[in-house]
Amino acid sequence: MPVVLAPMAGVTNAPYRALCRSFGQALYVSEMISARGVLENNKKTLHLASFFPDEHPKSLQLFAKEPQVLEKAARILTDQGIEHLDLNLGCPVRKLTATGGGSALPYKQRRLKRLLAAFRRGAPQQNLSIKIRLGIDEDHLTWRETGRIAQEEGMDAVALHGRTAAQLYDGEADWDPIAELSASLRIPVLGNGDLFDASDALLRMRQTGCAGVVIGRGCLGRPWLFRELEALFSGHSPPPPPNFGEIKAIIRRHGELLLQFFGPELGPRHLRKFAAWYTKGFPGTNHIRDQLVRIKSLEECLALMEHIPDDCPFPPRAIRAKRCKKGGRQRVALPPGWLDSRECE
Repeated sequence: MPVVLAPMAGVTNAPYRALCRSFGQALYVSEMISARGVLENNKKTLHLASFFPDEHPKSLQLFAKEPQVLEKAARILTDQGIEHLDLNLGCPVRKLTATGGGSALPYKQRRLKRLLAAFRRGAPQQNLSIKIRLGIDEDHLTWRETGRIAQEEGMDAVALHGRTAAQLYDGEADWDPIAELSASLRIPVLGNGDLFDASDALLRMRQTGCAGVVIGRGCLGRPWLFRELEALFSGHSPPPPPNFGEIKAIIRRHGELLLQFFGPELGPRHLRKFAAWYTKGFPGTNHIRDQLVRIKSLEECLALMEHIPDDCPFPPRAIRAKRCKKGGRQRVALPPGWLDSRECE
């Protein structure tokens, strides 16, 4: 199944992966964790890196900028039974790029080569991949060289998001570089960006020749998207989306998983944003939005939705409604002198 769940902070924890997995086959990747946090046995990091006992394959995304730290963390995690490791080299957030990490790091080619070589040394037998963006901005693109280096250093796949770090989630993703990279590399290239419907994924794969797709914002509050993808990739018509009664059952199951994983106090807090996403676009939900983001229990969450009929169909306009990530551009924060040379150590 050429579908991957994109790691998303605060989203792709064990409960949401379990929920999505109940709808269809895919590679479900954990939210991004710090390689240094693994070495330091950070309690929060280790909890986010944990899996339910029946979860296979165990797939985890790391971020790191020091080769030795990444090598050691990869070795520890593979010894613990992690079957797939992904390295995030595309995160555009300030706290990573300002220190030379995330989407800033691929600009330094020698540093990138050392990092990926260490990644492979730490997990010589494991399936390794990297996730990247087009570059820092339109004037500092890195995707071609990064793909080539990833192949040279033994990575098994590259996932490319068709935007720069400066774009964040503004405008439309550019899939032309994904097509070019797919044609130029021997290793699989996965495409990412603006995949909100199962038909989007199939169309993009046909247009670009990429080996698979990475699903991000499209599945927020819509875990059944993986059921639709599985049907379409198997040559069948996707089933209709659930009505509101079915969605309430999904919310209850999701809430129970969150309570199991995070406990009775934190579990409902994690459910808040999901509840807003699940109800997006349904008539009669705008006035409860402020209440949903303050719920303190699963039952309180469900009670707020009682006025919506169970047979209310899923609104088609909600498929492409914006969730989580806002538009707009940014000036990417970088270390002093970062753009002076690509070859600087």
